[in-house]
Amino acid sequence: MPTDHPVSRRHFLHAAAGLALAGGFAAACKTTDSAGGSRRLTVACRDSHLKATGQPDCWAAMQFLGINAAEVSLNDTLACPGLYHPEKKYGIATDDDVKALAGDLAAHGAVITAFCTYTKFEERPEQEVALMRKVVPVAEKLGVKAIRIDVVAHKMATDEFLPHAVKVCKQMCDAAEGTSVRFAIENHSKTSNDPAFLDKLFAGVGSPRLGLTLDALNFYWYGWALDEIYGYYEKFAPRVFHTHCKSVRYPADKRNVRRPMGWEYAKYAAPIYEGDIDYKRVVAILRKANYQGDLCLENECLRHFPVEQQPGVLKKEIEMLKSLA
Repeated sequence: MPTDHPVSRRHFLHAAAGLALAGGFAAACKTTDSAGGSRRLTVACRDSHLKATGQPDCWAAMQFLGINAAEVSLNDTLACPGLYHPEKKYGIATDDDVKALAGDLAAHGAVITAFCTYTKFEERPEQEVALMRKVVPVAEKLGVKAIRIDVVAHKMATDEFLPHAVKVCKQMCDAAEGTSVRFAIENHSKTSNDPAFLDKLFAGVGSPRLGLTLDALNFYWYGWALDEIYGYYEKFAPRVFHTHCKSVRYPADKRNVRRPMGWEYAKYAAPIYEGDIDYKRVVAILRKANYQGDLCLENECLRHFPVEQQPGVLKKEIEMLKSLA
């Protein structure tokens, strides 16, 4: 799959900096900045937030937020609905689509830190594997190192779903053989927010190409106590390829107790600068594990703010992540 890269060398190198997998997770290379310290992490946001800035197109929105990176969602037709423009539609379904997207990324000095897909392992495993065989070579061309996936059981019992998920994940990892692309399961819903399930899945697949989109909030959302979740971050940090950064602010008496899954989340969702998750601590944990990916903002509390305040909320969250990066 190696090809002439369609974007500038500078942006390719920026996007290509990532976790070296040769020799497994323990052999990851640590890069440094010019001062000899840890490499700055890339700050990004989900492309679905860009319109909330009120800017005329996605590139202006990124400029407003002070970032040059985004997680880009893909739908079943390989369109990128979150990248908006008054005169263009973006996608990766054809060579011309890829060329156009690569050109605009280069023109605006932007990179894609991850493709966000919404896999349905239970319903259509063959279709999902076939889709990834199309996405992986494009990701490689564009320097996209992570593909965010869902591994969630909706109907199957966990003991039935686990071997099914192992089989599908192995096929996906095989599809990425010989590339730098990795699959990043979001710890999500009732299935992959269970550390025991993740342990068995990673062991069953046995590939360094399979890791996490660490959503620091989701373990907390699942019902784990606040003091517990940092241990889960430490446990899985060597497997993290991508992140979602969001938060919630629960009443003090609900923070360090077990809660029902999703308890009052819509009510208490909060910006990361006001929430319970200590992102300074999260970033320190990731750095200790040699993490070299992104800090990607995901906001699920904008509806709590008037429309005119929403751009400022997003910008303030981005500024916080940049201060930690």
